[in-house]
Amino acid sequence: NQTLAKQPSLHQLSIILPQEHALIHTLKTNDINRSSAIFNTVPQSFSQVAFSHLQKVSVELDEQALTYGELLFYVQQFALLLINVYGVKEGDVVCQCVERSLSMVIGIMSIQMAGASYCPLSPRDPLQRLYSLIEETHSHIILVHQLTQNKFQFNIPMIDIDAAINTENMLNDIDLSRLTNVTMDRDSIAYVLFTSGSTGTPKAAQIRHQNFIEAIRSISEVGILSEEDTVVQMTPCSFDGHLEDIVGTLIVGGTLVMLRPHGHMDFEYLSNATDTMTVPIGSLLPGYRCAILDDFSQPVFTGQEGELFVGGVGVFAGYLGRNELTEKALVDIDGEQFYGTGDLVHFDSHGVLYYVGRKDHQVKLHGQRIELGEIERCLLQASSDVSRCVVVKHDDDHLVAYIQSNNMNEERLRQYCRSHLPPFMVPSMFIIVEQLPLNANGKLDRKRLPTPDFSWQHDVHDDDCLPYIRGGFIDCGFWSAYGPSTIHTGCST
Repeated sequence: NQTLAKQPSLHQLSIILPQEHALIHTLKTNDINRSSAIFNTVPQSFSQVAFSHLQKVSVELDEQALTYGELLFYVQQFALLLINVYGVKEGDVVCQCVERSLSMVIGIMSIQMAGASYCPLSPRDPLQRLYSLIEETHSHIILVHQLTQNKFQFNIPMIDIDAAINTENMLNDIDLSRLTNVTMDRDSIAYVLFTSGSTGTPKAAQIRHQNFIEAIRSISEVGILSEEDTVVQMTPCSFDGHLEDIVGTLIVGGTLVMLRPHGHMDFEYLSNATDTMTVPIGSLLPGYRCAILDDFSQPVFTGQEGELFVGGVGVFAGYLGRNELTEKALVDIDGEQFYGTGDLVHFDSHGVLYYVGRKDHQVKLHGQRIELGEIERCLLQASSDVSRCVVVKHDDDHLVAYIQSNNMNEERLRQYCRSHLPPFMVPSMFIIVEQLPLNANGKLDRKRLPTPDFSWQHDVHDDDCLPYIRGGFIDCGFWSAYGPSTIHTGCST
């Protein structure tokens, strides 16, 4: 009996071959020891690059352009204003709500130069959502510019970036010694980014300076980003990719091209600036490790899907004020912290990773990660007439909400969602039924949900949506010449 008691459970028995064990070990123990970065923080890296390229164009927008020297001047000037007038200090979170502009770049870099953490707010989000995000960050000021200065109506001070900067004594006034009292290090929080929450509440991920510096360093080492590059900034500020576009480009010495607000919807304008590239999930970047585990936290074999856990220099600092979520997200593997991505992947015999899908109800739609639970929670709060609901991703193109109710109409639900959710999270279709289909165990039977009818597809003119094909975004002018005359954006709003 004692011998039987010591026998492993069935799920603990491994069928992984020796050569697969070796490959798994290589992925999990990838050497992340390398020489320390010369600079530990974003302001240090940016300042060094700026002084080395004073006359090089750092950022441009249409006919406007700033050299690295000019941008550094504005950033220093605005950072001193934040510190001396508004009392910004290390550990503060400063929210910024601006459209794509030169002011956006100045604001992001100034917040960090002042030692604070940058938190982006999308001008597209409904006010109620923005208020709750500001409250969670405890931000005591909001940075705006001329296009967003009238968006907020409460007692938190707002600083208009455009009005606050001036050009006097520009090249004679770059003196970073005036910022020597600002103390921050590699473990200081550089960014606070809100992501869609599975519990229905957005969660604020904290990114250290070390995380960001090392991530940009890794992609630079494999040739993805360099000082020779010109990067067109299209990613919305609600998505973390905008930081790689903006800050990543500036700390390697590249040139950043900002599109005017809504410029991503003007395809003749866009085609003059855009050159796209797709980067697959591929192999490990320098400084990173990964483990792929099954539902029992056991390593998977070649071709078997499992959850991707990432370790190394990019592991974040946790969620702001949400220790219970941080504990769930960060797991200990062989004495080292790994982040559970929730992504299901498998690897081939060469160690190359392939994305399969999501472990949870998070989906990716048009480049945005979305927790369906947040949308479902919003629908349940819309009215007491909604007794049950489920949101599903349909055909990789749409979000469809199924509502169990006897007294509810689609337009009422749509308007409520528009006032409480970002545009990309508003379902494309609302299907109201008397009873959601259940299986024999009383659980939702997704296979029996009514099939949505999208035969009404038509042109949609929405500043927040880009036409797409499976390969990515498209140039409408080119496509209309060789394809159908109507291009559907898949947008719900």
